[in-house]
Amino acid sequence: MNKILNILLVLLVIGYVLYYFYKQPKYINGEIAPQFSAQLIDGTEFSLSEMKGKYVLLDFWGSWCGPCRHENPSIVKLYDQFNGKTFADASGFEVVSVAIENNESRMKNAIAKDNLKWRYHIPQLDRFKSPIVIQYGVKEIPTKYLINPDGNIMGVNQTAGEIERLLRERLK
Repeated sequence: MNKILNILLVLLVIGYVLYYFYKQPKYINGEIAPQFSAQLIDGTEFSLSEMKGKYVLLDFWGSWCGPCRHENPSIVKLYDQFNGKTFADASGFEVVSVAIENNESRMKNAIAKDNLKWRYHIPQLDRFKSPIVIQYGVKEIPTKYLINPDGNIMGVNQTAGEIERLLRERLK
């Protein structure tokens, strides 16, 4: 009986370790952020390459995701603090939200309710099977990538405080 429990415990630990690594974001600091094009919720065509020269917070979230909704006020605060500011090495700061959804109406309601005032909202209505979600290897949300003006990832899943510190250091 002890032997069976030990084997089960080892299998459980191995399963947890494998699950942990499976959930990790696909890209890490220093890698080039993959380019993509998509349609914003207002119908405008968007390409991540348009953001070259700016700091970009690429935020994967969902209206149905409690932790995402909890983080939204912090992201709004970052946007308010840094959008329109001049940096030593960048022309600005933008937030690009990628909504992992199956209901565009709920997404729009959450954007209004949480006061997500930036213009770059990309609906991905096939949830985790959506093209940008697959491209970035997002397996859980919230997932955030901070991209520098050269298009390189400089932070993955940082807290709002960590992002604020990095951006504040770079203000002119």
